[in-house]
Amino acid sequence: MTITTAPPTQAVPVETPRHRTGWTAVALSSLAIVAFAVTPYLTSSLRELSDESFGLASAYADQPAFVRAAFYVHIVGGGLALLLGPWQFWAGLRRRRPRVHRWTGRGYLTAVAVGGVAALVMAPFNSVGFVGFFGFGTLGVLWLWTGWRGYRAIRSGDVRAHQAWMIRNFACTFAAVTLRLWIGVLLGVQIPFLGSEPDIEAAFANAYAAVPFLAWLPNVVVAELMIRRRGLPALRVDDSAR
Repeated sequence: MTITTAPPTQAVPVETPRHRTGWTAVALSSLAIVAFAVTPYLTSSLRELSDESFGLASAYADQPAFVRAAFYVHIVGGGLALLLGPWQFWAGLRRRRPRVHRWTGRGYLTAVAVGGVAALVMAPFNSVGFVGFFGFGTLGVLWLWTGWRGYRAIRSGDVRAHQAWMIRNFACTFAAVTLRLWIGVLLGVQIPFLGSEPDIEAAFANAYAAVPFLAWLPNVVVAELMIRRRGLPALRVDDSAR
């Protein structure tokens, strides 16, 4: 059994106010994550952030040097991908400034490659054991694979396949946003059950244990639905290959 791409079935729809609203929401949420969840790692040490119980600093502050290095590489690569990714889907930029689109696309894919490799180095040292290893490890593989397929498609001149693969790839990139949204939701669900002296750290640990898969699985499902709706080449299982 192999996975192939189904041919497009309809024309890609023109940009509508709903598309522009969605793009704006994605761009602003990506920028917010870079500003509030990525930048602190670049302005303070992991030890300082760990003392403040910020994010994942305590999980990586005492890891071996090469893991800490991979963590920073992943932060920089992922942050740059979040900044550049939304602009790749701005139709006006593609039409009016194709050269800018190409160069930002190269920067985006380079950031994905760097961040993805670093993610695979980090996966065995995550703070939630095998769930994190398989969840975040799978995300890292998909991030690299979809980026590679998008690059190969545009190099061969298949623009529509390139568009489909880049939608899938940014769905993986956007996991940095949805991971934090899910943590917020899961923390909120636990609050009524925490009692008069809530243990927020334990509640955060419970929430984080659920996100290695939850952060990206819904994203890739939504991405595939978007691809089919736009008439771009969709993934399908080819039973004839058995």
